[in-house]
Amino acid sequence: MRPFDEHTSLMNMGNWQTFLAHHAANQQQAGRWRHRAVRKSGDERIDFASNDYLGLSSDPRIIEAQQRGAQRHGAGSGASHLVTGHCDVHHELEEALARHTGRERALLFSTGYMANLGVLQALCDSDCLVFQDRLNHASLLDGARLANARSRRYHHANGDDLQRLLTRAAPGQRRLIVSDGVFSMDGDIAPLEALTSIAAHHHAWLMIDDAHGFGVLGEHGDGCVGQRYASDQVQVLVGTLGKALGTAGAFVAGDATLIDHLIQFARPYIYTTALPPGVASASLESLSICASEPERRRHLQHLIAHFRAAALTAGLPLMDSSTPIQPLLLGDEARVMRWSHQLAEQGLSVGAIRPPTVAAGQARLRITLSARHDVGSIERLVNALQHCQQGELQR
Repeated sequence: MRPFDEHTSLMNMGNWQTFLAHHAANQQQAGRWRHRAVRKSGDERIDFASNDYLGLSSDPRIIEAQQRGAQRHGAGSGASHLVTGHCDVHHELEEALARHTGRERALLFSTGYMANLGVLQALCDSDCLVFQDRLNHASLLDGARLANARSRRYHHANGDDLQRLLTRAAPGQRRLIVSDGVFSMDGDIAPLEALTSIAAHHHAWLMIDDAHGFGVLGEHGDGCVGQRYASDQVQVLVGTLGKALGTAGAFVAGDATLIDHLIQFARPYIYTTALPPGVASASLESLSICASEPERRRHLQHLIAHFRAAALTAGLPLMDSSTPIQPLLLGDEARVMRWSHQLAEQGLSVGAIRPPTVAAGQARLRITLSARHDVGSIERLVNALQHCQQGELQR
């Protein structure tokens, strides 16, 4: 063992401080310093930034279910699923999610990020080729990297480019096509008909992360994949509980062989404390409401149509999306921040999205609509956006 060297120790500490200060300065100079928005009780701003698409996060029935689950099993699960953390309510939720998505089985994860990392780490290695849409979520890209898989990224939603890359793969090599279902920053939907056809033709598996479609799309809220595409078409289906269902956590759904493999080899599942039982209980109640109250989705679709018509009439730079994610492409980062601050001053909370989350020149306001909104709040938003635009013209 090397003797303690105070000079070396201080020098190394100085290097770390220099490293941190350097990156902080670069982030601030680029105008990309991130701030956490602390949501306070009683905040009267209208929220157009969250992913609470069905407005379920504050539903009294779900809150009561969470309290019942906590009273029955405790505030926390106390251990991982493979030790003593897997309660009957977790098992009930997994079975309900499997039925809801038309799959044989489902497996709970603590977050959507961990679900994607767990799947890719468990399925892929250096002998596997992964083909990813260029606009996939960061967790999908990170999962492939951590698995040491050989990755290729095809042009966004472009089946022809995907086919071109697949034809270059060596015969017999395992291939996994990976895509978001609804793309989180653009709001558009993956071309699933083409992806399933391409995957079948090239003997590849298809993995869809339907985080922003689950609960929102489909007749029963089963998402853009759900029961429309079977397990032999979309072998790996990922969904989250913290968006449309208004709770927390995530799941992977597929056939029994897939789920057994993940239980054995997905490290983010094996080595993580299970979801709190109260959250699982709340999610079970939320899933039931999602399936039995389609009027929430109908109301949401009405609001989306109303907003798009009003925004396009106002000449706002609206991107093409039929989902609750309605981005306004402003391009310039300073402009995005200026509009976001002006909207906040008018009592409206809207997400300001800048690089590196999106590409350079693609900065935008990410407006998200919810079933808890009404036509009046939509009109207020459009009027405020018009005010921002008029202010730009007068500068």
